[in-house]
Amino acid sequence: MTTPAAATSLDADEERVTRAQRLLVQLGAALVARPFDTGTHEKLRAFLDEDAELVLASLAALSRRPEAELRNRIAELAGHALRSAGGTA
Repeated sequence: MTTPAAATSLDADEERVTRAQRLLVQLGAALVARPFDTGTHEKLRAFLDEDAELVLASLAALSRRPEAELRNRIAELAGHALRSAGGTA
């Protein structure tokens, strides 16, 4: 089964932020479940040392996109058109 987003790929910034978000949610859950697990701490340190700066730059780039562009991109990735009634979806 394919998802609506399968036909449309993420750009580099979208991909970077999405991967980071998934990783950080997983690491956060792991820290809650096993707060003293050294492997989890190492993965978090590695992310902060190696990837965080680039992810934050991508997040800043995404946040600078105009609202209309973001709405269009969401619709494209979701595979449908968002209705706009007075500027709200």
